[in-house]
Amino acid sequence: MQPSVLRLSTDDNVVVALRDLEEGETLLKERLVCKGHVPSGHKVATKTISQGERIHKYGQGIGVATREISPGEHVHTHNMEMADLERAHDIGADARPTSFVPEEQRATFSGIVRTDGRVGTRNYIGILSSVSCSGSVCRMIAERFRGEGITHFPNVDGVVALPHSLGCGMSGTGEGFEILQRSLDGYARNPNFAGIIMVGLGCEVNQIHRLFQDTGLRPSENLRTLCIQDNGGTEGTVLKASDFIETLLPLADRVERKEISASHLVVGLECGGSDAYSGITANPALGAAVDLLVAHGGTAILSETPEIYGAEHLLVRRASIPEVGHALIERIRWWEAYAALHDGRIDNNPTPGNKAGGLTTILEKSLGAVSKGGTTNLNGVYRYADPVNQKGLVFMDTPGYDIPSITGMVAGGATVVCFSTGRGSVTGGKPTPVIKLATNTPMYRRMSGDMDIDCGPIAEGEATIEEIGKVIFRKILDTASGEKTKSERLGFGDCEFTPWQIGAVF
Repeated sequence: MQPSVLRLSTDDNVVVALRDLEEGETLLKERLVCKGHVPSGHKVATKTISQGERIHKYGQGIGVATREISPGEHVHTHNMEMADLERAHDIGADARPTSFVPEEQRATFSGIVRTDGRVGTRNYIGILSSVSCSGSVCRMIAERFRGEGITHFPNVDGVVALPHSLGCGMSGTGEGFEILQRSLDGYARNPNFAGIIMVGLGCEVNQIHRLFQDTGLRPSENLRTLCIQDNGGTEGTVLKASDFIETLLPLADRVERKEISASHLVVGLECGGSDAYSGITANPALGAAVDLLVAHGGTAILSETPEIYGAEHLLVRRASIPEVGHALIERIRWWEAYAALHDGRIDNNPTPGNKAGGLTTILEKSLGAVSKGGTTNLNGVYRYADPVNQKGLVFMDTPGYDIPSITGMVAGGATVVCFSTGRGSVTGGKPTPVIKLATNTPMYRRMSGDMDIDCGPIAEGEATIEEIGKVIFRKILDTASGEKTKSERLGFGDCEFTPWQIGAVF
């Protein structure tokens, strides 16, 4: 018989229900009797927990009891709350030398090597809007190359428009403006693009000539710009952009995939629509895959600063050098101040969906989220959309909101994204493919058209974290070699370019 509950640490005073539990049900292994209905994924107390006492899961504090909780009782928002639990930021205390696979034995994938040495996993042509005002024109250009428009270019994955909601009505200085510039610059440089045309209106705050001046972008055979007001309005701009794309398509189609080392991979890590199984199955399995990727010389980007909050000390302890640990702590302090500035609290997370799935506090959610990063050293901390140039596990400061978080990592150079989900997110992306990892088998079966890998067998005792980690690593290599993900087959990626918006809007 499969177990009814799962204990994650000997130090825990709660266990996790592996199925719906009913009042009066006996949990033999824990010698408990359920004192009410407990939904699958939710917590059950294993001992008397006094009011104000810490509640432990994963061997870590995740909150405190708001009243006395009896053994067998459901533990959730009605009797537990967030608490400011002390965390020891012992920088580098757990850093260890990484055991690398010898170069001649490293895994390979079939990648696209650009003329400047960058390595991509996809071959798109992008139409990037400098401002929201040019977004519709970008879409009109892309529509001309749907279906029959690129039939004769089998090595081109598509022509994709990348509109967004920013670029004007904002200050031309400060963090918000710099984030937009970095996002556009990063997408223009992502190796999954064979070429880019950037389209502006002409009177916006985010002028294209200034963007190029500030970022170092330069017009080239593969990077052109157009302003609608200077090129005959909508029709003239669409025609000129189409002419450029028609000259670029045969050049882009000449690419050939080559077998190259997995050390060239940059993988973004994301979780969304999380549930209590996220930190038990998909996230730690993804962490096991990350350990394999790092051992083979590759790079993984952990992100979502608000969703490591309360567990950041586990990453700080793995900082390879002190500067990395201090940089992560500084980002945590920035988020505390940012939330306070807007009369918010960083511990307002989890979302309603997270809570329905059994996650009660941000501490509990964060402990599961950081497991995506595996166990190797943390080698770098980057601002949102900064170019990632460090190998191994790194961290990028992004919001917890999935779409802007992925946008930042792709701008930073991610060429594959792995996305774990418990409730069932359907996000995809262009130009970077998104691999979906289901945390539980029932959701995987309900949404099999969206999910790539079922990590549920871990909770059911039918597979280990390491076994599923190997499956994920193999899927990363296959996807990087051109195998389409479920979200790609469904056509996702035309609405997911969403740079993080902060600062005043005028």
